[in-house]
Amino acid sequence: MSELQILQEKINYDKTFDCVQCGYCLPACPTYETMERETHSPRGRINLVKMVAEGKASVEDLKNPIEKCLGCMACTTVCPTSVQYGQILEGAKEVIEDNEVISKSRKTIEDFLFGSFFPSEKWMSNLGNLTWFYQRTGIQSFVNMTRLTRWAPLHLDKFEQVIPKQPSPKERAKRTKRYIRKRPAQAKVAFFTGCVMDGVFFRTNQNTIELLLRGGFEVVIPEQQTCCGALHAHSGKVNDAIELAKRNIEAFEEEKIDYIVNNAGGCGARMVEYHHLFEEGTPWHKRAKQFVSKIRDISEVLVEVHGLHFNKPVDRTVTYQPSCHMTNVQKVKTPPLQLLEKVPGITFKELSRPDFCCGSAGIYNIVNYEDSMKILDVKMKDVCGTDSESVVTTNPGCLLQMKLGIEREGINQTMDAVHLVDLLLEADPQQK
Repeated sequence: MSELQILQEKINYDKTFDCVQCGYCLPACPTYETMERETHSPRGRINLVKMVAEGKASVEDLKNPIEKCLGCMACTTVCPTSVQYGQILEGAKEVIEDNEVISKSRKTIEDFLFGSFFPSEKWMSNLGNLTWFYQRTGIQSFVNMTRLTRWAPLHLDKFEQVIPKQPSPKERAKRTKRYIRKRPAQAKVAFFTGCVMDGVFFRTNQNTIELLLRGGFEVVIPEQQTCCGALHAHSGKVNDAIELAKRNIEAFEEEKIDYIVNNAGGCGARMVEYHHLFEEGTPWHKRAKQFVSKIRDISEVLVEVHGLHFNKPVDRTVTYQPSCHMTNVQKVKTPPLQLLEKVPGITFKELSRPDFCCGSAGIYNIVNYEDSMKILDVKMKDVCGTDSESVVTTNPGCLLQMKLGIEREGINQTMDAVHLVDLLLEADPQQK
């Protein structure tokens, strides 16, 4: 094949013809709304991909519009021709990654982050333990008092303020790999802990295990599981994403389980698409499809529990910010709302535009901070309009972003952001 044919195959050129440039995607696209440029809309990006594949534009022309895409997939929910935008987007990112010339220092950092840091349970535990030490010893208070955080790169000082209090290393070490409370168990599930979720939201993970046990499930945590690969795929590192998918498939195949449960919308969205990483008809494609068939969000599993009821009222007005990837890729929409309806004492206020992205999108809010904040400002106007006391969400990135939005609005004394799992456990659920 010629170089152009190889490029066309990698960038999914054939899939761009499904787009008829109708414009239905425009009102659904957050970046088109905030940036007001056709090149930052789904159809504009698809047209650029097509031009690059035909040799009419350079890969450099494609870079900025693609990097500014949130990957929220809201466009796919309104597209009348079912354009496979996600595959086009990932193909474009892979081509950009292949053609980008980066410095040796940046390559060293990226190799560490994507090759060692995120896929490592040890590194995630170290992250949590170091954060605990930073918070517990008073270093955080000193750093904030002296405003040293203003020197942090990539606006990390803003996120440092909203990271939750971390458990001690001793508390982390107590977690085992198998849990069962009721025999016979309703089903045997394997819990996908995630990388950032386990490093930063360890207690939410523990609460997830507790909810599953109260629902009558046996819970196992496969030791060899690793990062889902979402961050790698979003960065164009497709080969790395494939290797991580293989490792997870192998890890969860070792257990005879009914479900693979996760509590992070982004992780679940990556894993339900594992089969797209492998050629149809190959052994890995077959194994991936078997893996995908068992993926469940924690909310889906809890809704199916017969007789689950909540004993303790939670007297609070709440709104729900759905994870884009959970809604648009996993297609999990109603289970979180069904669970919130069951909790006594809750007054629910729906957002005017619940499907509008919060601007987190993996590490988008770090690498594209200013653009992300414009999107967050739109979201927070909607959130504030509900006069809620809590914003409930189901994804670590969304949770940190909503906490940041609350801080930016100066309403942290009257509103908080909480993961659905933590709110449900507060209501003392039990199975009859």
